[in-house]
Amino acid sequence: MLDRLAPAVFVLLWSTGWIVAKYAAVHADPITFLAVRHALTAVAFAGLALAMGASWPQGRTLWGRALFCGIFLHGLYLAGVWYAIGRGVPAGLSGVIAGLQPLLTAMAAPLFLGERLTRVQKIGLGLGFSGILIAISPQLLDAAERGLSGLALPVAINLIAMVSVTYGTLYQKRHLQDGNLLSIACLQFIGAFIVTLPLALSLETVRFDWTGEAIAAMAWSVLGLSVAAVALLLYLIRRGQVSRAASLIYLMPPMVAIEAAILFGEPLTPPMVIGTLIVVAGVWMVGRATPKEKLEPVGAQ
Repeated sequence: MLDRLAPAVFVLLWSTGWIVAKYAAVHADPITFLAVRHALTAVAFAGLALAMGASWPQGRTLWGRALFCGIFLHGLYLAGVWYAIGRGVPAGLSGVIAGLQPLLTAMAAPLFLGERLTRVQKIGLGLGFSGILIAISPQLLDAAERGLSGLALPVAINLIAMVSVTYGTLYQKRHLQDGNLLSIACLQFIGAFIVTLPLALSLETVRFDWTGEAIAAMAWSVLGLSVAAVALLLYLIRRGQVSRAASLIYLMPPMVAIEAAILFGEPLTPPMVIGTLIVVAGVWMVGRATPKEKLEPVGAQ
């Protein structure tokens, strides 16, 4: 039952991150917000691990791998995306960049993990990215008309963020397959905090107004996103192909548009509806296809 429900619940939870970011931006600097979020999430996972008697990684090597993975999977990824959006990168363009992550994962998985995609899965990944382009085409046209002058650096940082989460996903699958998910997640968010705090101190004024709205956004970010959604993501990575788990990212921009229409009254355009249907079809093809025989990863012991 969990295997069947986990992808849908993950998409629903993870998509709210863009909604929370819109609320949080009014009350806090983005990377400062993330630093506090990572610290509180590490504490939450530590409490869960202790309460459930979870085992902790044995040896410095596994501890170091968990911390290292968290730097890329959570720290640099979210810091890059939030920083870019805070510096004016249009949501439509950010959506296209986010759509590159499943493609990057699919291209890198054969090299790092020995995962081989079937022809159906490759077509599904292509459909998913095409669906995103169609869904957010009005936003892209609007951004093109307004121009993107001065956004070269934020766009580059956004791209680096997607490379970061791709590497973190592959590293998680290859080096952290064993061990308790709760304790590993705790260490990963400590790693994310270690890299995010210096960025906040050097790039921002460390603003957080501690209003009710800010606290509510932080509470959901920690419990709904970082704890529940990330636990599901780690579970999905461990249980199946990273390409299948990454393909769920394609559903985020359409889901965010639907949530924005409900919460903020933003219109659902025909391209969004058509693109969403194509995205769903592509993700279904990736998830349903049977992967080819797994090869031994390069350099595996």
